[in-house]
Amino acid sequence: LYRLLFPRIIHHSVHHVTPLKRMSRFTEDDIADKKDSFALFDKKGDGKIECSQIGDVLRALGQNPTEAEVKKIVADMDPTGLKRISFEEFLPILHSMSHRREQGSQEDFVEGLRVFDKDGNGFIAAGELRHVLTSLGERLSDEEVDQLLQGVEHDSQGQINYEEFVKLIMSQ
Repeated sequence: LYRLLFPRIIHHSVHHVTPLKRMSRFTEDDIADKKDSFALFDKKGDGKIECSQIGDVLRALGQNPTEAEVKKIVADMDPTGLKRISFEEFLPILHSMSHRREQGSQEDFVEGLRVFDKDGNGFIAAGELRHVLTSLGERLSDEEVDQLLQGVEHDSQGQINYEEFVKLIMSQ
């Protein structure tokens, strides 16, 4: 939800490869676990992944980059679209992503949606929430919004309790 409602811009240099031992935030065990996860995306068995997989690997490792962030990283790493990168090249990207600003809290998201609560009653119209998700921040497709809103309760007037909505999304 954070990446959808409150996109961020991350500044990092993906061309500067820091040696593994300088990745101070990660312990040796952390690095080994991350390398094992990285290896799951290595389809050729050569210790490398396609640059197009960077976003998937980051998300598998618990990061939540926006599509814009992933596109920038990939464009910086591989303007040709043909490059494969090693874990050693990937680790500084992961390190940079893990050092960026903390994800927003549940309260931050509720506060962001409160702006659209015209009556101040804790509810937002389902149509307005759909509009926010498809037109602001990192825009979602109608299909993505349908998935997101699937199972979300609304009252007889089509109003959604946005605090409950945020709790539901953040628990997934």
